[in-house]
Amino acid sequence: MAAKEFIVAIELGSSKVTGVAGRKNSDGSISILAVAKEDSSSFIRKGTVYKITQTVKCISDIVAKLKAKLKQDIAQVYVGIGGQSIHSVNNNIVENFYETTGVTSLIVNRMMDRNRNASYPDQSIINSVPQEYLVNNSLELDPEGIQCQKLEGNFLNILCRDKFYTSFHSCFKDAKVAIAETYLSPLALADSILTDNEKSSGCVLVDLGAGTTTVAVYYKNILRHLAVIPLGGNNITKDIASLKIDEDMAEEMKLKYANAFTEESEIDETLSYPVDTERQIKSTDFIKIVEGRLQEIIENVRYQIPNEYLDKLLGGIILTGGGSNMKNIEKAFRKFMSINKNAYISKETSIEKDTSIDKVRVANFVTQKIVSKDADINAHDGMMNTVLGILAKGDMNCAGLEVPEQQDIFVGSVPTPVKSVDDVPQQDVTRSELKPGVVPPPVEPEKEEEKLEKKNKQSVGSSFKKLRKFLNGLIKEED
Repeated sequence: MAAKEFIVAIELGSSKVTGVAGRKNSDGSISILAVAKEDSSSFIRKGTVYKITQTVKCISDIVAKLKAKLKQDIAQVYVGIGGQSIHSVNNNIVENFYETTGVTSLIVNRMMDRNRNASYPDQSIINSVPQEYLVNNSLELDPEGIQCQKLEGNFLNILCRDKFYTSFHSCFKDAKVAIAETYLSPLALADSILTDNEKSSGCVLVDLGAGTTTVAVYYKNILRHLAVIPLGGNNITKDIASLKIDEDMAEEMKLKYANAFTEESEIDETLSYPVDTERQIKSTDFIKIVEGRLQEIIENVRYQIPNEYLDKLLGGIILTGGGSNMKNIEKAFRKFMSINKNAYISKETSIEKDTSIDKVRVANFVTQKIVSKDADINAHDGMMNTVLGILAKGDMNCAGLEVPEQQDIFVGSVPTPVKSVDDVPQQDVTRSELKPGVVPPPVEPEKEEEKLEKKNKQSVGSSFKKLRKFLNGLIKEED
């Protein structure tokens, strides 16, 4: 029997593309109806698309597999965007008033719009997270209603390279798969595995993927920094392969023997690992290679934590992704995070702060209740967390056929289902209206031209106004 209502999420990863269809139940749980996976190592690198044709075919294949399992057409999907192209930058916007003024929502929205219009060469702002506002020399999360003469807004802008931004969406368009909404994968992941206490007290989310390692820093429930390090599990595999081992065999050996951290007392100088019937490699050489690359990854993670939060991360480090399954990964982070640490001296007190982070946990699965018979999901190995996080964000029916009105299996109201991909309304919202974590679609070229033309008209109009004001002033002086 065909499923009548469901949500579909797709994640484009460095090692695989994953599609999941699920139904949200009235008790808050999610029932998984179908799962489809395709290898992506030949056309997605470091989380970014570099072979469009193959990516388009893969997306089409994923959707076709899900349709076959669901016995139902798919009209739209939720997707996640991440990868090496994503990173964050801070931006400050200042509003000066002629006299003491009460801050209104209009003023705050105007500052947000000014921030959204910030320009970055060859990059687009795909999301923006307001930090604190500086009002009367004090930091406020919500400045509305406060009297002041100067308001300074601090924003964390999430940027993406224009080339990847457009090619990502082009792949779905060419595959004739409509996008319901695009979410920033790291933020969707964070909302599904971090606790409220961790976000509030300060924590670092580390997603150890195949091609990249994503770092997200939270403090007081606000995202403070986001970075994607172009190093992951594949780098460890390639390092092992440098010992003149076939890469497939190197991957197998990594999964079987790799230990993130080995105490010196536990190292057996006589132990060797078999490569095949004729070759072996010393365990000491294997350990050096694995730990050497892991230390590099972990030190890069530490480098991405802004100094002002180093001593505030009471929630510790939360590890997820395929790399988090490596034996003793928590020990490795505790050990290598404290090596070669930069001395941090507080600007407020000029006292050196303790920046060691001993609290480390592995998040093998999302916090939502998931009901599934699929082995990959039930493995609880962290590798399905991101796509499940994207699925949990969905709130629109993705089924292609019309569903009887009385059949409501979603929490809350369900939008009227659509009949085909062509019937799906595309995202058409201004950037200031976006929900947290939602990425807007690329602006069409003609719309950019219209925007530029409008800006030029406004500029000309403003110049005429200034000229008229100047001439009126001269006339008054003559009178």
